[in-house]
Amino acid sequence: MTMFSTMTQNADIRPQLPDPASAPELFDGLLTRRVTAYFIDVVILGALVLAITLLGTILGFFTFGLAWVSLVFALPVAIVVYYAVTLGSPRRATVGMQMTDIVLTPTRGQPLDGWMAILHALVFWVTIWICWPVTVLFALFTPRRQMIHDLVMGTLMVRRSPMIQHWQRMRASDQYGV
Repeated sequence: MTMFSTMTQNADIRPQLPDPASAPELFDGLLTRRVTAYFIDVVILGALVLAITLLGTILGFFTFGLAWVSLVFALPVAIVVYYAVTLGSPRRATVGMQMTDIVLTPTRGQPLDGWMAILHALVFWVTIWICWPVTVLFALFTPRRQMIHDLVMGTLMVRRSPMIQHWQRMRASDQYGV
């Protein structure tokens, strides 16, 4: 399946996926919120990396340099754990995403567990590292404002508060056969 055919499938993956035409409130200001959440998370990750680096530097003097060597492993592990704990949680959002009222939703029917969250973050950072303008601009041309890594991983980013109301409406219409 090509990326183009993935983009053109609107509701074929899961019919209950929200559609921007029928639920525009789920996608209102989504790109601005995603960029803001990204910068909040970068600041948090920067503070985490700085704290671990300072701790490792100080401990390195007491451990004859062993703590300095461990930083090579400790820093990536801390970043991976951040994404696994936040995106893999029931809230399905990093701290920045929670602050901007957005949530990560799987589109292919699989659960969004810690491993899926780690893989999503890894694909995100690879696509951002390779060519961030294309990754961000890509979202302007997909109906649900999905970026490359969202399409590859089968995820969808939506606003959290309207999403809760949307799913309640969907359950009610399914329940009553509307």
